[in-house]
Amino acid sequence: MAEQLGSQAQSPLTQNVTAVEGGTATLTCKVDQNDNTSLQWSNPAQQTLYFDDKKALRDHRIELVRSSWHELSINISDITLSDEGQYTCSLFTMPVKTAKAFLTVLGVPQTPVISGFKGPVNEGDLVELTCTTTGSKPAAHIRWFKDDTEIEDVPSTKEPDSKGKTFTVRSTLRLPVNRDDDGVAVRCSVDHESLRSSPQVATQILNIQYVPSVKIDFSRNFAREGDELRLECQAIGNPEPEAVKWKKDGADLPDPERMIVEGNVLIISALNKTDNGTYYCEAANTMGHNSAEYILFVYDPSALAGQSGPDHAVIGGVVAVVVFITLCLTIVLGRYLARHKGTYLTNEAKGAEDAPDADTAIINAEGSQANAEEKKEYFI
Repeated sequence: MAEQLGSQAQSPLTQNVTAVEGGTATLTCKVDQNDNTSLQWSNPAQQTLYFDDKKALRDHRIELVRSSWHELSINISDITLSDEGQYTCSLFTMPVKTAKAFLTVLGVPQTPVISGFKGPVNEGDLVELTCTTTGSKPAAHIRWFKDDTEIEDVPSTKEPDSKGKTFTVRSTLRLPVNRDDDGVAVRCSVDHESLRSSPQVATQILNIQYVPSVKIDFSRNFAREGDELRLECQAIGNPEPEAVKWKKDGADLPDPERMIVEGNVLIISALNKTDNGTYYCEAANTMGHNSAEYILFVYDPSALAGQSGPDHAVIGGVVAVVVFITLCLTIVLGRYLARHKGTYLTNEAKGAEDAPDADTAIINAEGSQANAEEKKEYFI
């Protein structure tokens, strides 16, 4: 039993290693207990690299890191894809004991390239962009972004190279575009385990042509006689719109001395009521033309001064409501009083309607009252 444990204790121990193409791989072989027995590293072709601290293969990329009775470690720098394979550490006991370590070499994808964009393109067109990267092992993964937003579910293909060790990966994005996409950055990002947290990126800036959009910005909300009014025509398009044109009611400006155009700004000085009307700003480029309108109404300063603002209008409305309610109450109360007064007069005239003269009417009326009293006493 003691011999078996001792034999197990002297077995060499190794670990598989993954390295990036162009980087450095460290191969380590350890023995917990060793009675002065030699250690050796050999490559996949079974060529000895190091025997203890002695270099056996003339390869300047292979260097000794540590050599003792318990460990033999070596470095292989400038790793290439051909270095991939199974390496062997041998402990020269009787019999010889070995341990295997597989070296995996990652092929780094080349910087991606975006092709297919032949700009500028027109608004509403379908843009087709293809991103290509070569040399990845295993095959890289391509993702698309529009500014900072990822575009999901874009298909890709992978093709092995002639030696079957690396892959060429392609992905084609088909994107309908509009004016909001003009100047937008479309990015192709290549993710691969050899790149860690820094993906490789290619960028294509979109150039989208569209008809100008036009709007008028004005310097004041209320235009009074004698004031100056500035109207600014804001025209945005691709290609850049030509110089804007100003018109009034569909015709040229009627008063060039007071209506001055500076760039895209129309300045009307000393406003008067003849300036009332609709003003148009027109902008055009090779894609077409567009316009915006501004309706001008010039107020009389004296009329504006006589107005005390929205608070007085509210007060006037409240007063009108109060007067209306008071009038309605007066009418209802009058009708109520008239109705009760009529009833009273009718009761007074009972028994006197058929009298030939006034004295008889009074007597009859009194008699009626007496009779009423008598009837009242009778019923009681």
